[in-house]
Amino acid sequence: MDGLSVAASVIAVINISAKITSLCFQYSVAVKDAEKDIERLQRKATDIKGVLEKIKRLLDGRDKAGLSTTYELSDSLAECFRQLEELKTELEPGKTRKAMSRFGVRALKWPFTSKQVEKIVSGLERYEQTFAVALQVDQTGLMLDFDQKMNLANQNINIIHQKLDLAKLPIAKGASFDSHMDEHNARCLANTRVELRRQIAEWAEDRNGKPIFWLKGMAGTGKSTIARSVAQLFADQHRLGASFFFKKGEGERGNATRFFTTMATDLMARVPGLISGIRKALDAGSAISERVLKDQFEKLILHPLSEIQQVHSQVVVCIIVIDALDESFAVLGLARKGSNPGLGRAGYPVVYLRCYGLSIHWRSTRQP
Repeated sequence: MDGLSVAASVIAVINISAKITSLCFQYSVAVKDAEKDIERLQRKATDIKGVLEKIKRLLDGRDKAGLSTTYELSDSLAECFRQLEELKTELEPGKTRKAMSRFGVRALKWPFTSKQVEKIVSGLERYEQTFAVALQVDQTGLMLDFDQKMNLANQNINIIHQKLDLAKLPIAKGASFDSHMDEHNARCLANTRVELRRQIAEWAEDRNGKPIFWLKGMAGTGKSTIARSVAQLFADQHRLGASFFFKKGEGERGNATRFFTTMATDLMARVPGLISGIRKALDAGSAISERVLKDQFEKLILHPLSEIQQVHSQVVVCIIVIDALDESFAVLGLARKGSNPGLGRAGYPVVYLRCYGLSIHWRSTRQP
């Protein structure tokens, strides 16, 4: 599909996603017995719209010719549009429109059960992940030199053609530092924590330094604020490989069940060379996400890293930011044993993983 057709499809999905969001808002006002289901569906439509708006900005830019992965999204865009169109039809049926004309929004009745919403959201989530991977891969490609772009373009085409089933790699929603769920959480203000932020920046530049920067302190002293701030800094510098912000009581963010699958998904977008190794792990057993954490780490991160081919002897530096690690002692145990696993076959790092912000709510009765 040519660039104009892809751009038109992106706009079409953005517009219908906005319509779904608007319809959900109407239901949220009128229907009180399905608030959580309505919110979930509205949020997912908003997420898809947000990712595609970023893709549209790339397509409107001067480097649009280099967006090889985006141009392979035609089938996914068409399928996503069809699903959203069916959803829109269900949300505004003819009978309801007639009733609304007589009785107003109070006549609205939510048409889905919780199980149906779960199925719909799961389907839309696969499209969102596909679009997000394409966006991140193309953004990374724009930063590389010509030779690397050609190499990455070939890898990206293989990504789409191989149809990596990201649904087999479930992620913890809202765990990323820039999740819309936590968008109002604080960052460091200008001219605050200057010395600590300088130390972190120097550590990030020192490849001969320790691979882990461990920040600890009493609860409420601002560790999470610092973690979000440095994650934003590293993301702006295109050096953030992944982030995970644990949060007690927040579903899969409150434990480690989706920690390594989320890390693998983020790293795959930053380092496309990981994809073949992760796909191999998924093909070998789709239940890898249910295995013990040690196996998940080895199959989804360690082994794929070790298989990456060296390209022009260039080292890719990926910084991982983890917050509130004491919410998951299982991951904490692995972190204590941590070294730098990103060694290629040549015996030196191809992907150099550095980990910041293993944030511990330290108390005098338990020292990490």
